[in-house]
Amino acid sequence: MDFNDWILESIREEGSSFSWMEEHRFNWIPQVKNAITHILEGYSVIVVTDREFKWFGDYIVDRVNQLQKSRPFISVYNIDGVFPASYNLNDSSQLDALYDMFDISFSNGYLFWYIGCGEHKHYEYIEQSQNSIIWRLNHETEALFSLNRSDKLIDIKLIQSFTLFDKALDASLIGEIDL
Repeated sequence: MDFNDWILESIREEGSSFSWMEEHRFNWIPQVKNAITHILEGYSVIVVTDREFKWFGDYIVDRVNQLQKSRPFISVYNIDGVFPASYNLNDSSQLDALYDMFDISFSNGYLFWYIGCGEHKHYEYIEQSQNSIIWRLNHETEALFSLNRSDKLIDIKLIQSFTLFDKALDASLIGEIDL
């Protein structure tokens, strides 16, 4: 099945509580499709969040490889788990050294998954990478998935968005959808 059609069908199956995603899917689909393609090629995912959304980064890392899922494990790491002092890096030479470490450590390739308002020190670098998944909050930019941080349902929408990503990853792994 075509990826775009499968996503729309999956959104509609969830019912009215997920109908908000129908209008957001146009910016969500290209990034997720690209990311899943790279994951299937062996890329690792490094999750980066603003401090306020650290809980969601932890949620992604905890949920993506649950043991009851009958699929291969996916290489997904929180940036703090890979390099705990990453938020304290200040100058470009330190950041370059970190990205050199990523290049060596993740020789099959890696991509960033950023969730936040652009406040993380690494955001500018992440934004320049064509392979990144960017869920930018409070800043609508063409081709980026964006939600309103002050939305009282923001946490639910983030979790629903991840659940759809995870479901698409499952379907891609078993060949149910065509990327």
